[in-house]
Amino acid sequence: MPKPSQYRSGSLIYFQGDPADKVYILQNGKVSLVYKDIETGEDIRDQVQPGEFFGVKSALGRFPREENAIAIADSTIMAFTVAEFEAVAMANTHIIVKMLKVFSNQMRRIHKQVSSIMAKEEVSTADGLYNVGEYYLKGKRYSQAKYVFSRYLTYYPSGKYALQATKNLAQAESALSQYGNDRSSPGNFGAGSSPAAEKLSAAAEAYYEAVSLLSQERYQEAYTAFKAIVHGGEDSEWTARSSYEIGRCMYLTKRYEDCLKYYSNMLTQYPRHPDLIEAMYYMGQCNEKTGKKEQAAAFYKKILSMTAGSNDGAAAKAKRALQAMGV
Repeated sequence: MPKPSQYRSGSLIYFQGDPADKVYILQNGKVSLVYKDIETGEDIRDQVQPGEFFGVKSALGRFPREENAIAIADSTIMAFTVAEFEAVAMANTHIIVKMLKVFSNQMRRIHKQVSSIMAKEEVSTADGLYNVGEYYLKGKRYSQAKYVFSRYLTYYPSGKYALQATKNLAQAESALSQYGNDRSSPGNFGAGSSPAAEKLSAAAEAYYEAVSLLSQERYQEAYTAFKAIVHGGEDSEWTARSSYEIGRCMYLTKRYEDCLKYYSNMLTQYPRHPDLIEAMYYMGQCNEKTGKKEQAAAFYKKILSMTAGSNDGAAAKAKRALQAMGV
């Protein structure tokens, strides 16, 4: 049988990822098991009580440790080889029953978290696509709205917005047949830009594909797709819109300095960009994230001066950001 070992407070018993060839029992003291919550990514700490085993699953399953085990008080711990633990467990059936209860609780918790994550991802993706459709319908960009609502109904025929998406699709189709695509819609970024045709261009379809990737939080794939549109340069409107989204992808992947440089160049190229205010908000956020509070505040104040007291969109976010900074 193994002999007790002494661990000082703060001692590491094993690391996450270490080979697992031992099962431990805490005789006295305090041990904390630290691992990442699969839903939030935050650290979770489970405290081992005296008399409890830990490190059992990975040792019996022959896979690397899933957590860090740390003594948070002076502790006495015994370490069993797998063979020794199996012999003890077979001779003491109450140990097996106790472990089954622990494992059952852990599995229920993991199942609940996975279900929650999957539900959030589904809602985020569907809602994002629907919101894009509404944006274009309200802006009288009927061919774009028709395309997006058609995609929504293809992917989410039983989604929570399916009924409204069907109505919106019919409205977009009716408007197209009566008026054609609205010719006063924004997007003429340079001389010679022509109004959108009823049929979506290849650049427009590529843009919506990339927006769909972005709504699914597949940021690197979206970034690559938007860059391809910009490099193609086939349609000035979608090139400009994709330029804005490239900066967003940089921000969402925490490339704050790159995002700042990128938006600075973009706004020089497109000084009348329809997403100018939103880009400036992200520039403020990037400055905040990198500790440049004064520069961040300057961007937020500029947004408020340009939006004439509006409480919508970037203006509202800029106000909240200034309040949080105590400015």
